[in-house]
Amino acid sequence: MNNLHVKTGDTAVVLSGKEKGKRGKVLSVNPKKGMVVIEGVNMIKCHTKPRRQGETGGIIEREGALRACKVMRVCPKCNKPTRVAHKFAENGAKLTVCKHCGETL
Repeated sequence: MNNLHVKTGDTAVVLSGKEKGKRGKVLSVNPKKGMVVIEGVNMIKCHTKPRRQGETGGIIEREGALRACKVMRVCPKCNKPTRVAHKFAENGAKLTVCKHCGETL
């Protein structure tokens, strides 16, 4: 899986699993593994040790990765989860378009 339907900075919604229906901004994408990290979704706890003197250890909560197939991009205009279509502009640039309203993403 080399390229994904979501990109960093997009708004996405989770389609299945315990976090179903949650929306958030895509923080990072790993196309090689097919994984996506979304802000505020799939929170995990990491137990960290103090590495330097004076540093405090503890339990840190951060976002975990999700499979990209469980996530769908949200159109900013119609505010619906949508599949993406690709069209070409007059100058030959490839555009990503919403399937519902036809708006460029």
